[in-house]
Amino acid sequence: MAGSLIVDLDEAVTLIGGGPIVAELLTLARTVAPRIVAADGGAGVVLATGAVPEAIIGDMDSLDPKARAAFADRLYHIAEQETTDFEKCLARIAAPLVIGVGFLGGRMDHSLASLNVLARHRDRAVILLNEADVCCMVPAGGMRLSLPVGARLSLLPLGSARLWTEGLRWNVDGAEMTPDGFISISNESAGKVRIRAEGPMLLAVPLGGFEAVVSSVQDAFRAR
Repeated sequence: MAGSLIVDLDEAVTLIGGGPIVAELLTLARTVAPRIVAADGGAGVVLATGAVPEAIIGDMDSLDPKARAAFADRLYHIAEQETTDFEKCLARIAAPLVIGVGFLGGRMDHSLASLNVLARHRDRAVILLNEADVCCMVPAGGMRLSLPVGARLSLLPLGSARLWTEGLRWNVDGAEMTPDGFISISNESAGKVRIRAEGPMLLAVPLGGFEAVVSSVQDAFRAR
């Protein structure tokens, strides 16, 4: 990947996609990751905020003409159509954490494609936000979360996986999980939460758990 890097930073990056974005989400993401990269049409959102992105990466099929003109010196056209703009960006960003907004919500196929990218790049510290949730893949070494008692927590396999949990209302002890089989949605925190998974496991908690998820993901990847 190093040969194709466009953005190489020692701090977290907010990656902005072209999907629906509530303004508060961008503000929330930038409290942790003030540096911005836009994926194709996400450049229009950046322009509207008055911010300046590190780069705009994508196939440029949905780039607003005003954003194209404003950021002409920051455009990186990736013509291939085998990957989504989200994946094009991830492959060309080196950062300790990427927080994505504008990749979930809106068109279902776009959201599912974003989750597919998360599952295949779960060796990266990536968190996605939508208007209701904070989502990430459970890191290979597991994670610990400090959430209020009763906080909603869902765990969904994005492939064949096994799951172990502690500190949930309904714990799971090594159960085999698949997208068309057993899943654990609308579970609840009952104290200090510990999660370990083998295989691609998606975690989703309410936006109020943003800081807890960021801290847990950062700790998990620092420990590697």
